[in-house]
Amino acid sequence: MQRVLLWRQLWFQVLVATIAGVLLGHWAPGVGTSLKPLGDGFIALIRMMIPPVIFCTVVHGIASASDMKSVGRLALRSLLYFEAITILALIVGLVAVNLWQPGVGMNVDLASLDAESVQSYVETAREQSVTGYLLHIVPRTFLSAFTEGEVLQVLLVSCLFGMGVATLGERGRPVVDMVERLSGVFFRIIHFLMILSPAGAFGAMAFTVGKFGSASLVSLGELIVMFLLLCAGFTAVVFGAVAWAVNVSLLRLLVYMRDEIVIVAATTSTETVLPRLIEKMEAAGCDEKVVGFVVPAGYSFNLDGTCLYLTVVAVFLAQATNTPLDLWDQIALLAVLLLTSKGAAGVAGAAFVVLAATLGTTGTIPVASIAMILGIHRILAEGLTFVNLIGNCLAAVVLATWEGAIDKEKLAATIGNGRLRRRATAEQSD
Repeated sequence: MQRVLLWRQLWFQVLVATIAGVLLGHWAPGVGTSLKPLGDGFIALIRMMIPPVIFCTVVHGIASASDMKSVGRLALRSLLYFEAITILALIVGLVAVNLWQPGVGMNVDLASLDAESVQSYVETAREQSVTGYLLHIVPRTFLSAFTEGEVLQVLLVSCLFGMGVATLGERGRPVVDMVERLSGVFFRIIHFLMILSPAGAFGAMAFTVGKFGSASLVSLGELIVMFLLLCAGFTAVVFGAVAWAVNVSLLRLLVYMRDEIVIVAATTSTETVLPRLIEKMEAAGCDEKVVGFVVPAGYSFNLDGTCLYLTVVAVFLAQATNTPLDLWDQIALLAVLLLTSKGAAGVAGAAFVVLAATLGTTGTIPVASIAMILGIHRILAEGLTFVNLIGNCLAAVVLATWEGAIDKEKLAATIGNGRLRRRATAEQSD
């Protein structure tokens, strides 16, 4: 196999661009801030391609399925897995922040905070409700799901269209063939757009450092260190255990997804790699039907990193503002987060909005206190988006294994652990 030169590998190009963006933002903050359109433009280009990629993948996967009951079973199993992992993430985050106590001793005076800087997030949070969130999944028209770019709306329309084509039998075969060809075209476009990812990473990091500087990193450094270590620990222990259970090497998975990890870290947006994630998990042996449903759904219901963020930051704000939280207050907070965390998708500044909605619902921790972390939110987002990304990679493997819809030879060759590779080798020799 021909070796690719280091400087020609995408992850290395993005890493260099990210470091350059940090340096520019630090030494020339004015110039760095002005480069925000580079990052925004790259993210917008990728988001533009998400609806057609999801539509083609889901429709082709469902329409090719011989049993419609398997589609419903996959949906139920996916939601059960998502709920179990996100509950675990919420509990881990709550325990960790109580043990570390990064906000204790800060004695922040609420009057000194710039409450107006977070007013837009608070107003958006007031408009959020469980009923409104569920109704928002249904698009106004069939085409509006694509024009508005809502992942869950596209997923709903795609599932309905796929089931409709599947029930036509042979009459629907031309539609399936056309969708398969369109899918190839859209993934080719994604490959073209990824050439621009170093420029997007450069602009995003230059803006972040230039806008917020390093002062906020020093004053809230303990929270940053604690949260990033928590994300690393959760990945190593929880995801490591899940990976072992499905015969996946976590280390090989991280290497396999290195391009996407670096891009997500630079742009703090998992949406920038959603199409590539679908493509790579299919290449790793997961069935198209499973990947097409699990990955888009996971972007709304399997946000493990966001759950860690919400519990840690909420309790940190209580500690910093000397707001008393007894055991029952924290259990109530956890109960609210079980609902509000599911709305952390499809909204600008989603984690911030959900945090504001949670604090407003519980009424215990002052909502205005979220102004404290506005300057470090993007730094914390690097940790939470990484966890969200790896969590959805593993979810695809777990559900594909559960459904018996996985190519073990491909899995062993790409991200399989030692046990699976030895087993695959033994089966080939037989």
